[in-house]
Amino acid sequence: MNDSKVYSVFLLEDEKSTRERLAAIISEHPKLQLLAEADNCARARHLLNDCSPDVLLADIGLPDGSGIDIIREVQQKSPEMEAMVLTVFGDEESVVTALEAGATGYLLKDQSFDQLGDSVVSLMHGESMISPKVARFLLKRFVPSAQESVEASRNTTADRSLTDRECEVLGLISKGYSYNEVGESLKLSTNTIRAHIRNIYRKLAVKSRSEAVFEAAQLGLIHIDRSH
Repeated sequence: MNDSKVYSVFLLEDEKSTRERLAAIISEHPKLQLLAEADNCARARHLLNDCSPDVLLADIGLPDGSGIDIIREVQQKSPEMEAMVLTVFGDEESVVTALEAGATGYLLKDQSFDQLGDSVVSLMHGESMISPKVARFLLKRFVPSAQESVEASRNTTADRSLTDRECEVLGLISKGYSYNEVGESLKLSTNTIRAHIRNIYRKLAVKSRSEAVFEAAQLGLIHIDRSH
């Protein structure tokens, strides 16, 4: 993978001092570029019509709506764009709603911002950045028992099978490859990879890359190497 890539970030945060601090952190990181910033949903929608960042860093509680709505809209339009929530809301409903909308990262503002830049880069490398305080109930909610996994696999694999090519694509996605890198590896165009991803989402009834990888692994369609 190309470690020299610089990732563009769209910042959505209404509190001015926090936004300025986050903008400075992003701008100073050698692998990040601050593409644009907004302080409300309306402004974000307007700017996102004219730019395509690699990652959306969004607060939830905004003056004219929720950052989750922006994440959901972005995922429908550009599913290859990553989204990370940075918020004070750590309740289960907010976290689950954000992840279901397509967020692959969820950090709380009570953490130090010192490692935020590295967290964004890790997100782009395929890691799901989740604050420790919210990780426990996510594990309980989303990780089924072994018996439940077996039964689910028996009942749904036949109806939700992927083609060999789709499994190849998702296998590379699970290793942290970007859409461009998957295309280069398989000698396919990025548009073709996006088409495969859309088909995968439809077949697995998911809305994000992390959900697709999780579902496919549970169904035994792909194997995730957990040795690292």
